Amino acid sequence: MSLSRFPRSPLSKSITGARCVRARAFSRCSPASTFVQTAADSSSGSNLVNDANSIQPLQPKPSPSVKDRAQQRIRQVDSITGRTAPSPFLTDRHHRQHSYLRISLTERCNLRCLYCMPEEGVELNPKANLLTTHEVQRLAKLFVEEGVNKIRLTGGEPTVRRDLVDIVSSLNELRPKGLRQIGLTSNGISLKRRLDQLIDAGLSHLNLSLDTLDPFKFEFMTRRRGLDAVMQSLDRALELGIESLKINVVVIKGLNDTKDVCDFVELTRKMPVTVRFIEYMPFDGNKWQVKKLVPYQELLKTIMAEYPDFKRFGQKDDPNDTSKHWKVDGFEGSVGFITSMTDNFCGTCNRLRVTADGNLKVCLFGNAEVSLRDAMRQGFLPDTPMFPGSKGPATDEELLQIIGAAVGRKHAKHAGMKDPSELARSINRPMITIGG
Repeated sequence: MSLSRFPRSPLSKSITGARCVRARAFSRCSPASTFVQTAADSSSGSNLVNDANSIQPLQPKPSPSVKDRAQQRIRQVDSITGRTAPSPFLTDRHHRQHSYLRISLTERCNLRCLYCMPEEGVELNPKANLLTTHEVQRLAKLFVEEGVNKIRLTGGEPTVRRDLVDIVSSLNELRPKGLRQIGLTSNGISLKRRLDQLIDAGLSHLNLSLDTLDPFKFEFMTRRRGLDAVMQSLDRALELGIESLKINVVVIKGLNDTKDVCDFVELTRKMPVTVRFIEYMPFDGNKWQVKKLVPYQELLKTIMAEYPDFKRFGQKDDPNDTSKHWKVDGFEGSVGFITSMTDNFCGTCNRLRVTADGNLKVCLFGNAEVSLRDAMRQGFLPDTPMFPGSKGPATDEELLQIIGAAVGRKHAKHAGMKDPSELARSINRPMITIGG
């Protein structure tokens, strides 16, 4: 199986550390062993039925303890909601369970944002190298069956992909298997005309990438015009009453870190949206520097100078929430801060990424990847240690073993790097080819 053009740990190394996708996978590490175990159990049960002498009188069972009753109730609730026990394939060596999958659908985009796309552009994969509709659906189903309950479609700009509505519709069919959220991250330029169809198909969560409300600055930051189109998409999403609507703002020192920040806070006065300020992060080609980073505490001072009633509120949405929640008293919307650089949340990370060309990326900042696309299309080389003698495209069980090996090697934070400067020096993809 071939790997992408980006540097990463060889699959064989992942396999060595995985111990057949880690011992916690139990008999699932080998479909054959599972079958043998099942067959043995069936045979044993059959003997009991046929041998009357083996039937023993029923013994009275002790009353269940409080703990037993609680566990039984949890199993009942899980059976109703479609939740499953944590999958060993999606649990890393730091005991983090991964329930959130981000799938990039394309590397193409109709904007050229400063922090995402290098000024000189990037070499894009030909269409044949990208995941097909069926491959996206297959991977989504596989991950959901292992416990993923949230999928977000990203890009590039996912609305440039013609089969977007079909993909969302197919994801919606996974809800009985435990999928709860179907999200989309879009720049909003061409979203409005497809938004009704997407929501009808099952889209429940929408994130709009928008870094300024100033039309001139918008053109400078995106190298394109189109602020009016984005605002129309925002208004339409509110009209349709989508379940969750967020605006993602990447803040860059000296560019949109003062008046623009307060403009977005003012937007929440009468608009029930969550504006999230995201710290500027280093990726290939975006010319990241520490001096361009605006820390969370600095943004707080800027906002509180204008809005003294700006306060922290509520609890985290869930244990894996990435945002710190704030709000101005009396405003309909709220504000969040995603502090990836100055106060990371790696300890509760539950996110995995699949790039548009089919590579599994277990950390946003890491350059280690493994190609699920090649496994699905070509299978494995004869000397691949994990699958000796395997022939043909990978089965779902083989894909799970690849996924488990990669997840099992995930570092505690920031792909094992110590600080932002080291992240900036590392080789990684441009953001547009990772998936926002």
